[in-house]
Amino acid sequence: MGLFRKDPQTVRLESHEVEPRATRPPWSLWADGFGRLGIRSIQIIVMVAVVAGIIFAIQQLTLVTIPLVIALILACAFAPVMGWMRRRGVPPLLATVLTLLAIVVLLTGIGWLIVWAVRDQWDELYAEAVRGIEAVIAWVQTLPFAPDQEQLDEWLASVLDFVTSAQFGSGALAGVSAVANFVTGFVLMVTILFFFLKDGPQMWEFLLRPFRGEHYVRARRIGDKTVGVLGSYVRGTALVALVDAVGILIGLLILQVPLAIPLSVLVLLLAFIPIVGAVLAGTVAALVALVANDWVNALFVVGVVVLVNQLEGNFLQPFLMGRSMKLHAFVILVALTIGTVLGGIVGAVLAVPIAAAAWGAVQVWDGPGLPARWARPKHPIEPQRR
Repeated sequence: MGLFRKDPQTVRLESHEVEPRATRPPWSLWADGFGRLGIRSIQIIVMVAVVAGIIFAIQQLTLVTIPLVIALILACAFAPVMGWMRRRGVPPLLATVLTLLAIVVLLTGIGWLIVWAVRDQWDELYAEAVRGIEAVIAWVQTLPFAPDQEQLDEWLASVLDFVTSAQFGSGALAGVSAVANFVTGFVLMVTILFFFLKDGPQMWEFLLRPFRGEHYVRARRIGDKTVGVLGSYVRGTALVALVDAVGILIGLLILQVPLAIPLSVLVLLLAFIPIVGAVLAGTVAALVALVANDWVNALFVVGVVVLVNQLEGNFLQPFLMGRSMKLHAFVILVALTIGTVLGGIVGAVLAVPIAAAAWGAVQVWDGPGLPARWARPKHPIEPQRR
């Protein structure tokens, strides 16, 4: 019997033999590393195609999607008012009508105040800003490394070609079509906002019907978080914009900068575009001060703008919106770029609240105050001390 006994090493080698490649099932090719990489690649391609299709549909239906998003954000902003009136026993229809009328009156009043403040000075503000740019260009040309006049003329011609191009003009300079689209979009926004205010919770419950169990609880949690984030963002941004405008107006009046009221109105409007809006408004104010007064006064204006923005970013925004909603500056810039490319100025205004709502959903994905697993902070394991 000993002649037929196999060596132990031979037995181990035979036990680790795999079945021949020809007898493997076809799907086993996806089980190794390259197979998993191929599956992930296909998934990424499908996701990119779906996102591209959604973006294309949004671009083709901006007359519907933009009023829809604006109505959703406004409904979230006034959700506490609707909830308060419903808890006091006010009928849903009456509460909706009162809230909608308050929104329309508020927006109309703000628009009228803006027009009243700048209607006689807007052309002068534009002219002063242009003269300020010309003064800066003249100063730059005195530097040893400054571009020559031919390069400056070429850059200016490129900007003018973009502004007067058919593609830009068809969307921004077609007056009759733009007015018609604005009126249509405004009426559609008010109509959608009425139904969001009146039947918003019922609409959300209808959308949640396919979900069951933990998925339903998660969807409800994400919905509540989204409403809270969008509402807090809009209310907080509006208050921050008002404080910024008043603070910069006081500073401009103290420094005796002309056109202080239209400049403060510009600050109020551009405050809804984070980072970029404050920089642009401060630049225009400094250019006006440079032309009207001198470069020392312009530096003081820049100091006032920086001081107001620092107070806003470090104290006012965290108090009004909470630090959990604060997005990184890199994320804000990326969101602004994507929003501007897709929707112009309106897209730039809506990009940051949408990004904040998406991040808020991630923050409650696995539970109240429990972010998704991939979004949780990683704490390195410290080596044990001997």
